[in-house]
Amino acid sequence: MADKSPFVVSPDWLQERLGRPGLSVLDASWYLPAQNRDAKAEYDTAHIPGAIFFDHEEMSDPDSQLPHTLMKPEAFAAAASSMGITNDDTIVVYDGPGMMTAPRVWWMFRTFGAKNVFVLDGGFDNWKKDGRPVTNAVTKIAPSAFAPDFDPGKVASFTQMREIVEGRSRQIADARSAGRFKGVDPEPREGLRSGHMPGARSVPSTSLSENGYLKDVSQLRDVLNSAGIDLSRPVVTSCGSGITAAVITLALESVGHKDNILYDGSWSEWGGNKDTPVATGNA
Repeated sequence: MADKSPFVVSPDWLQERLGRPGLSVLDASWYLPAQNRDAKAEYDTAHIPGAIFFDHEEMSDPDSQLPHTLMKPEAFAAAASSMGITNDDTIVVYDGPGMMTAPRVWWMFRTFGAKNVFVLDGGFDNWKKDGRPVTNAVTKIAPSAFAPDFDPGKVASFTQMREIVEGRSRQIADARSAGRFKGVDPEPREGLRSGHMPGARSVPSTSLSENGYLKDVSQLRDVLNSAGIDLSRPVVTSCGSGITAAVITLALESVGHKDNILYDGSWSEWGGNKDTPVATGNA
């Protein structure tokens, strides 16, 4: 039997448990403008029964000038409570194509203290393709209380990243496409330089899944090793705005790597600063 990640659940597993008490299902779809998809409109048209829409824009720190910055613990707790989620729930997160934006929410809830958090393997596009149940009914939300237990050690700041780049104390795994990493493709956000942090390794988030399904543990290990990631050493993950970096985090945790953190500002912060060192070309 394939060695699947302990952090993903199969469509069969989820379908069998829909409607059970203590299960929270989140649609965490989000798309870049170039993808021409409206996540909220798609959710309103069809979603997994009982699913709640997780809005990445609303679930960001309103005081930050950067996109998708992690909320303060109290604000996250209030938002999670308003969605009817508690720390003890079994939380299953999905997105449209699978393994794109759902891992970010998986990482967020774990960083804020939730223990039973999983990503739906295959995503909602495959769920629909397989003829599984969908609905456009409004999900009823019961009052709840989410008590945050924030782990700041899971998040890298801009100051830390400067130290990491200068001292090479952690390996940097970059989830953006190879073209953006090399600096040959433009960034989707205006005002950002192209390239990567000196010393970084390219681990495109798309290399860790196939048709929306997370690769098996042995395959994930091969991808990470091939990218030059030494799994015996600490890692920091990064991407464009901190979302797909979590796909690498999911892969690392899946192969048993524990000493990893996520750079929340990611390239939006690093590439947007004028005095940060930037490299181009291959790793």
